[in-house]
Amino acid sequence: MNIEAFRDFCLFKKGVTEAFPFDKDTLVFKVKNKIFALTSLSKWEEGEYSINLKCDPNLAIKLREKYPDDVSPGYHMNKKHWNTVTIHYTQLSEKYIEHLINHSYELVVSKLPKITREELNRL
Repeated sequence: MNIEAFRDFCLFKKGVTEAFPFDKDTLVFKVKNKIFALTSLSKWEEGEYSINLKCDPNLAIKLREKYPDDVSPGYHMNKKHWNTVTIHYTQLSEKYIEHLINHSYELVVSKLPKITREELNRL
């Protein structure tokens, strides 16, 4: 997965916007103003392809144990709820990375108020 595919995959989801709220380097994807994915563009340019994704805390631990070279506690994030996922030269397939992005998105959506979730379903 390259940066364009990652961006397109995230933006295809209902209610998603992209922004640079922290600096000119950190590309952030939000659903209804709640972050579900982010990445450093300068790291991509340096050949370090990774993304931060929200994750169920129990699953986060299992993923880190199963894929220690590819999944680590979220860099500069709450380590309980976020993972940094390496997406280049990894044992994780592109399909599985898409699954992890979907999990992050769905986890954030599940915590939104009911009326907001209903709005998303109408999009």
